[in-house]
Amino acid sequence: MERYIHAEGNSFTEGPHLFINKMIRLSVCEGIQLIPFNRPTVTGSEKKYLINVFKNRKFSGDNEYTKKCHEWLKTKFGCPQALLTTSCTHALDMSAFLTGIETGDEVIMPSYTFTSTANAFVLRGAKIVFIDIRPDTMNMDETLIEAALSNKTKAICVMHYAGVPCEMDAISAIARKNNICIIEDAAQAILSKYKGRWCGTLGQFGCYSFHETKNIQCGEGGALIINDEKSIERAEILREKGTNRSKFFRGEVDKYSWVDVGSSYLPSELNAAFLLPQLEMIHEIMGDRTKNWYLYHRLLKDLGDDGYIDLPLVPEGCEHNGHMFYIKVKDPGERGNLIAYLRSKGIGSVFHYVPLHSSAAGKRFGSFSGEDRFTTRESERILRLPLFYKLKRKEVEYIAGAIHDFYASSAH
Repeated sequence: MERYIHAEGNSFTEGPHLFINKMIRLSVCEGIQLIPFNRPTVTGSEKKYLINVFKNRKFSGDNEYTKKCHEWLKTKFGCPQALLTTSCTHALDMSAFLTGIETGDEVIMPSYTFTSTANAFVLRGAKIVFIDIRPDTMNMDETLIEAALSNKTKAICVMHYAGVPCEMDAISAIARKNNICIIEDAAQAILSKYKGRWCGTLGQFGCYSFHETKNIQCGEGGALIINDEKSIERAEILREKGTNRSKFFRGEVDKYSWVDVGSSYLPSELNAAFLLPQLEMIHEIMGDRTKNWYLYHRLLKDLGDDGYIDLPLVPEGCEHNGHMFYIKVKDPGERGNLIAYLRSKGIGSVFHYVPLHSSAAGKRFGSFSGEDRFTTRESERILRLPLFYKLKRKEVEYIAGAIHDFYASSAH
């Protein structure tokens, strides 16, 4: 089966076998070796800031670099307050506290998400109500939310999968009509936009992740974006072990004391110092990732057109951040075969979440509203390809060539 690859600035008119052989020769000549699924972002400037932390000998959180990160986030996203946390999980935990989630409340969310999205509310005693996803974006299906509502519904937790925003106009309208909160699990969506507005600023609270698998990272870390000014003071208390220590450091009280429930959600100054240069270079990092995202899309479009795979969709009005490039294959068997084939070519690829409603904890702490038409089926088809800062063009071309070669071989 003859197939053609068209890359920006280049035309490869070879069939898949000749193309992949050329790329293998390039791998020897130009240094393409193992291509991991992920390579954590490092800008090269982190060391300078970390050395300054050692010089200043102030290692605990909320010192110079934490404050600079807070100011960057507030200025960039135009939010009333932003607080670094030890993880996106802890940002979600804080949002559950601040929303007032209690035993017996219900929270609506997609089943196709990470465990932290649900755990934050389960820890507060809530029941999780899972709804189906849209197969085009893998985000929650906004048309199913109203059927999942009850008089116990306290919040909707959206998750912007792969950095592609959910349909927030419809979700916001439902939340306003029913007087319920929206919490954004924007772990994958920093710098993504929905109709010109930043993901993370579209609900009462937004939660970012700076885990090493994300676009920008500090190993482990996150941030809580607070879009409701009335919640700022309690958020600071909650994050500081239930004390008014933040007020003390601002000189607003003579001494600090225990005033509410709380825990230790603030990261060290080392995390903040590592993160700050990545925030400062965020547009370069995102530009590099999105460039390769669109290169993948162009190189694999013919396989999508011919019905071998499905490619990701970005709806009109949405701007993504190049967090993830995935393809959807026919079924789990084909996916396993393709993963093994790519591994044999030195390429790391992975699938993603097992739907929460099918897990032991999901059955214990939640229930699925309506029919599971797409969540399980689509989750079993998805395959994520390498995408990270400084991934080389020739590496993307090599990966695309390997995928073409797999399907050409399968067709004979």
